[in-house]
Amino acid sequence: MFRRTFLALAAVTAMALPSQAAEKDIVDTAVAAGSFNTLVAAVQAAGLVDTLKGEGPFTVFAPTDDAFAALPAGTVEDLLKPENKDRLTAVLTYHVVPGKVMSGDLSNGMKAATVQGGEVTIMTEGGVKVDKANVVSPDVEASNGVIHVIDAVILPAM
Repeated sequence: MFRRTFLALAAVTAMALPSQAAEKDIVDTAVAAGSFNTLVAAVQAAGLVDTLKGEGPFTVFAPTDDAFAALPAGTVEDLLKPENKDRLTAVLTYHVVPGKVMSGDLSNGMKAATVQGGEVTIMTEGGVKVDKANVVSPDVEASNGVIHVIDAVILPAM
């Protein structure tokens, strides 16, 4: 069941994202997909573009625009204010794990240390979840890591 779900999601991802995504870095892959405009704007506001274009490898749990839109009204706008750059950076780096972690590397109950310093919990029963977000498209390869598309913004304890 677990493998079938990932194979189906991988097939959908292959159709939804540019076929040459592995030739692009994480940021360029996200931009080309067209469904991560809020994430890309947040990465720019936090000054993390050069980092995520760097050598890596990185694993990014990437919330879609719809995931950001589901946050309480005003949350994104508040995080994007210059005076909240540290909070924004903490939220974004909580979505990044050092190294390239593919879906086949995940196990139920697994803990993964994030760049932010906290840990996310991976659950694989009944579909893959990262904290409370569902992985909707796994294993989107980039030249400097991998993106797993998630349907919610995950927040570190602050």
